[in-house]
Amino acid sequence: MLEAPDPVPRAFLNVEQSATGQRWIARLDQAGLNRSLAIAQVHGLPELVARVLAGRGVVQDDALRFLDPTIRDLMPDPRSLTDCAKAATRIAAAIERREKVAIFGDYDVDGASASALMFRLLSHFGLEPRIYIPDRIFEGYGPNPAAINQLIDEGTRLIITVDCGSTSHESLQVAADRAIDVVVIDHHQVGLDLPPAHALVNPNREDDLSGQGHLCAAGVVFLVLVEVLRQRREAGDGRARAFDLLGLLDIVALATVCDVVPLKGLNRAYVVKGLIAARHMKNPGLAAIFRQAGIGGPVTPYHFGFVVGPRINAGGRIGDAALGSRLLTLDDPHKASEIAVLLEDLNRERQAMEKAMLAEAEAEAMAEYGDGSTAGVILTAREGWHPGIVGLIASRLKDRFRRPAFAIAFNPNGTGTGSGRSISGFDIGRLVRAAVSERLLVKGGGHAMAAGLTVERGKLGALRNFFEDRARDKVAELAASEVLKIDGALAASGATFELMDQIERAGPYGAGHPQPIFALPAHRVRDVRPVGENHIKISLEAPDATRIDAMAFRAVGGPLGDFLLGSRGNLIHVAGSLSADSYQGMRRVQLRVIDAAPAR
Repeated sequence: MLEAPDPVPRAFLNVEQSATGQRWIARLDQAGLNRSLAIAQVHGLPELVARVLAGRGVVQDDALRFLDPTIRDLMPDPRSLTDCAKAATRIAAAIERREKVAIFGDYDVDGASASALMFRLLSHFGLEPRIYIPDRIFEGYGPNPAAINQLIDEGTRLIITVDCGSTSHESLQVAADRAIDVVVIDHHQVGLDLPPAHALVNPNREDDLSGQGHLCAAGVVFLVLVEVLRQRREAGDGRARAFDLLGLLDIVALATVCDVVPLKGLNRAYVVKGLIAARHMKNPGLAAIFRQAGIGGPVTPYHFGFVVGPRINAGGRIGDAALGSRLLTLDDPHKASEIAVLLEDLNRERQAMEKAMLAEAEAEAMAEYGDGSTAGVILTAREGWHPGIVGLIASRLKDRFRRPAFAIAFNPNGTGTGSGRSISGFDIGRLVRAAVSERLLVKGGGHAMAAGLTVERGKLGALRNFFEDRARDKVAELAASEVLKIDGALAASGATFELMDQIERAGPYGAGHPQPIFALPAHRVRDVRPVGENHIKISLEAPDATRIDAMAFRAVGGPLGDFLLGSRGNLIHVAGSLSADSYQGMRRVQLRVIDAAPAR
């Protein structure tokens, strides 16, 4: 007997098509509502908090533990990771023999953080490790033979790669040929063909059964350091007990947030406890960035992801790639402040370049694809763009057009370096690998949500057509079924700091643990105007005359912005997340608007 298909859920507030073209639905079905009710009743939690928990897969028995995650409860035995014990033994031997060690890291926040963690441990034991971060433009990602030879020529006896190395066969063979051990600590996807490393710690190895594949590189490094310290304690090294590893969780949390890994399991504990460490301002580098950026209130995941992360990344994108890792290793506040100022200047330069490039990319995209509603993939390319920023441009285009998007920077020789970002449900990495197989790309790869590529100018037209043919039907299907999941309805009077604090207990929010979205039904737009860089500020009034301020970021020129700016005096439904706004010493609750619709 055939089962009846699941009924189509009723539209939340009857919003069948919002300003951004989405259908609103309740995140919880009836079974989910029943689970949330049980959580609320058994544990005495507010209804909205229980709804948020149930909507993210938390069951009744785990609710209280989920609200207070601990490293002790969630951390696995590090030796459950394949090669972890072997890697730790080799690092411990380097400490014992006082060998010269080089740390080879990636140029993003995760690579900088992972490098800093390893540096701090080795320095504590009296070593003087060398951090090597490759230049994004001239060397590219991961170890390269020239860099490996350089490190060995300098006298390095052990090379530790972090956030890279799992697929660096040629480079690691160079080290093997010169009888130098390499320990790889990574988290990227890797097949059965492993490079010739002394040890390769990667929870995404096919023969790793630890179940920790969701960790970023810094999270994996933390586990390796736990094992190194255990081995040194067992060897009677009193310095091991004096090392405050938990005090470095602010660095692990920074990497976990910025690398957008799922905030589940150990990752949640890393971030929750890392935020506590960050608020104590014990890391001079992070404290210097907080001061430079003017962060006044308690540090949040937003500050990590959108304030600290871009500044550390700025060095890798358009300046000295090693600035970020160097900053995180410093104990001297004065030196940290100097680097924070440099990163602030680089970030401003990066923002200016990004703004100019984005204007050009959006103009090209609109000329080629109109509003993008019939496109499968948005692809833009230009000579003169900075290749270190194309990933940011692709992300902005993806958000603007709600389609997978690529931005490609061509050099004068006709070779283009590009990055792509995808929408949920479309595997952009597979698309790029297919283009490599068709010989439309020099090289390329990635994962479901992000990819990189190299293409010759003469093949750009064929590549555009290939992407469109392969993606059009699937992307159209995804667009037609696009929904916005609402956690619950809320009036302006209910948006209080007490509610925010209770909701935050179920955080932190991010990848795999989405920010709660609430709908404010039938609120009147009392004021609306553009502010800052393409943002829109709105004053919303509830039926009881209570008002709340709201912000729609980067909305000017898009469908949401057009709708809001044309809604002055009208009743509308608004969907978004709650945040705290601090202005002139005053804190107030604000709504971050992500969608809206007419209140019919």
